[in-house]
Amino acid sequence: MDDALLLARAQFGLNIAFHILFPSITLALAWILVFFRAQYARTGEPAWLEIYRQWTRIFALTFAMGVVSGITMSFQFGTNWPGFMNTVGNIAGPLLAFEVLTAFFLEATFLGVMLFGMNRVPGWMHLTSTVLVAVGTSLSAFWILALNSWMQTPAGYGYADGQLVAADWWRVIFNPSFPYRFTHMMLASGLTAAFLLAGLSAWRLLKAPSDPAALRTLRVGVMLGAVLAPVQAFVGDLHGLNTLEHQPAKIAAMEAIWKTGRGVPLVLFAIPNEKERRNDFAIEIPKGASLILKREADAELQGLDAFAPDAPPVAPVFFAFRVMVGVGILMIALGWYGTWRLRKGAFPPKWLLWTFAGFTFSGWIATLAGWMVTETGRQPWLVTGLLRTADAAGPAGGAQLGASLTGYLVTYGVMLLAYIVVLTHLAGQGGGPAAVKPATPPEGAPA
Repeated sequence: MDDALLLARAQFGLNIAFHILFPSITLALAWILVFFRAQYARTGEPAWLEIYRQWTRIFALTFAMGVVSGITMSFQFGTNWPGFMNTVGNIAGPLLAFEVLTAFFLEATFLGVMLFGMNRVPGWMHLTSTVLVAVGTSLSAFWILALNSWMQTPAGYGYADGQLVAADWWRVIFNPSFPYRFTHMMLASGLTAAFLLAGLSAWRLLKAPSDPAALRTLRVGVMLGAVLAPVQAFVGDLHGLNTLEHQPAKIAAMEAIWKTGRGVPLVLFAIPNEKERRNDFAIEIPKGASLILKREADAELQGLDAFAPDAPPVAPVFFAFRVMVGVGILMIALGWYGTWRLRKGAFPPKWLLWTFAGFTFSGWIATLAGWMVTETGRQPWLVTGLLRTADAAGPAGGAQLGASLTGYLVTYGVMLLAYIVVLTHLAGQGGGPAAVKPATPPEGAPA
């Protein structure tokens, strides 16, 4: 791989990694806001209104960051990867246009009503606007994941004048990996928003233990995480089986399976040695990979040797997958334990609040690790089996790409730091006074 191609990939990877941080929150947070607003409409309790208003501010900030970073990312289709749109533009272009026409306009229109229309429109209209914003975010994910899934498992295409065209739009959109990938991403967003909600609420309770709104949102976040985390593990297993069927090279890299064989062990940890094509310092479960992936202990699994020279890099995929799974296991444990400790309105101990605060952005870690598995695991293909990444790269040289990559790194670093500072500041302020009985802090806690 030449330096220019590596820098072009790194630059686009940085842009998409920075961008995905914000939709991974807003996709699910929009539906959480629907719950808060519906609770206020149902009960009339001021606490739910204050919670809704506070988290609407956080949603608006995050939505704005997603829009800005998304615009920057879209330009790179032309600057870094002109060969992509030249080859598959007849498929990618309409899908991106559908996302703008059916999702972004819907979000942008009713977001204004949601933010500024509380006292200007009837209550039912304001609630409906909140629902439509949530529908818009989900539609946006639908179209973007349809395109990304098609790039992973292309279907329903044909050729015309040397370009790929849609022969069957139904098969293009609902390609083999789309249902699994879309469900997996929506659940990932749910977990990201749940632990953000729990973490920022815990941060508020550390500063003001008697805040009743923060205790409510903490319970909502913890319980949502406790429900979604095991569901995500189940869906992830189904997604893995689908990947084994359609992208076996990616599975071989995820599990560091170097040679095709039967009764393949499950590698819990190792240091993949790509030069020698082996795993150093491996900790394995005999026949575990065959049992999990084929449901038979002696089943045959294809190794990376079956895909040479088009096998993906092993180390980044192998480690990223284990980071994603490891964070998911911790989410299950913390969600279940936290739900048990918060039963019947009990106030959590201080150490548990610090733990939830530490997990505030754990969803980001799992999401980024998952996207690294997805995108790096399909290399050297941009569209699996149809378009190589190297064939889509633009003419920009290494010096130009290196300079712009440095600029992006600095800019995004400053923006991310500012976002986190503002987010924690908003959470630390709380949602304002609520006309409910204050929560009872633990004995010895500051008033």
